[in-house]
Amino acid sequence: MTTFAIGVDLGGTNLRIAAVDSAGKTLEKITTSTQVARGRDQVIDEMCGAIQEIVDKLRNTGVLAGIGIGVPGIIEMQTGMLRDSPNLPGWQNYPVRDEIERRLKTTVVLENDANAAALGEKWLGAATTVDDMIMLTLGTGVGGGIVLGGKIWHGMTGMAGEPGHINVEPDGHPCNCGSRGCLEQLASATAVKRMAMEAVETGKAPQMAQAMKASPEFSSKAIYDLAMEGDAPAQEIFRRVGRALGTVLADLVNIFNIPMYVIGGGVASAWDAFAPSMMETVRKNSFVYRATAPPKDAPANADAGRGGPPRFTVISQARLGSDAGLIGAARLPMISSHSPRV
Repeated sequence: MTTFAIGVDLGGTNLRIAAVDSAGKTLEKITTSTQVARGRDQVIDEMCGAIQEIVDKLRNTGVLAGIGIGVPGIIEMQTGMLRDSPNLPGWQNYPVRDEIERRLKTTVVLENDANAAALGEKWLGAATTVDDMIMLTLGTGVGGGIVLGGKIWHGMTGMAGEPGHINVEPDGHPCNCGSRGCLEQLASATAVKRMAMEAVETGKAPQMAQAMKASPEFSSKAIYDLAMEGDAPAQEIFRRVGRALGTVLADLVNIFNIPMYVIGGGVASAWDAFAPSMMETVRKNSFVYRATAPPKDAPANADAGRGGPPRFTVISQARLGSDAGLIGAARLPMISSHSPRV
C-alpha cells in the first residue's frame, strides 16, 4: 500500500485540500471557499469533513502519514497555536493544530503558508537540486520562506522569513506592519493595483483609466496585460516592482550567499514585466551576485547544484504555481518524524 499525506492550503478566501503520495503524485484534490465570516469552528468543521472524505476514499489503497496545514499568519510552532492572521479575522490565539487533531485523531503539522510553499518548491519545484533556498511569495501581500540544509528555518519563535516587511523606501507608502515603504507595498498584487490607481489619478495613464472604468474587478493581471501591450505607465509600475524586488534580493544574496532564490505567488506570473529591472537591480546592488552570477547561456537551474556542489546564484520563477503551498503542506507530515531532510 502507498503512503500518502493530506495537504491543506487554508486561505482567507479559498480552502484547498489534496492527498499526495510519497513520490509527489497528487491522488485527490478538493477546492472550496473558506467563508471565514461563518466563524472559525464552522471552517474547521468543513475542513475536517473534506479531509475525512478523502481519507475514507483512499483507506483501502493507502496509509495516512498525517496532515499538514499551511496557514497565513504567525504560528507558535511548538504549540501549534495561530497567534495572528490578517486574512483570518477572529482566529487570534486559536489552537488550530489541537482542534483538528481532536476531531480527526491523527498527526497534524501546522506551518506558515509561505514556508509551506517554499518546502513545496524545494521538494518538487524549482529548487529540487539544492539544499538551501529562499522563496518570496507575491500575492495579496508578500511572504517568504527560508530552507537551510533541507529544512524550513523558523528562527527563534517561528517568525523567520518575512521579506515582505523589509524596508525598501524609507518614506514610502504606509504598511500595515507599522513601517513605511515595505516590499509588500511595492511588489504585491495589492500594491500593483494601488500604484495603478495613483497613476490614473495623475491623469497620465489614460489606458489604465479606461480599463479601470470598464471593469469593476480591475486587477494586477489587467495591469500586466496593458504592460505587455506596450502601455508605458503600466510598464513603469512593473519596473518599480522589479526594482523593489531586486533591492531585497540583493540584500538576501549578500547576507545568505545560498544558491537559489525563487519568486512565486500570483504576481510572479508577470515575470516578463518585472524580471529585467529586478535582475538589473540585483546585479547593481550585490557584489556577491556579480561574483557568482551564472553564465547567460546556462540552463535555468542546472548550475544551482545538480551533479555537484552549487557554483552559481540562481534567481528563478517558481514552477508549481498555486499548488506550491498545497504540496509543501502535504510534505510536512512525511518528514516531521522520519527524516531530518527534505
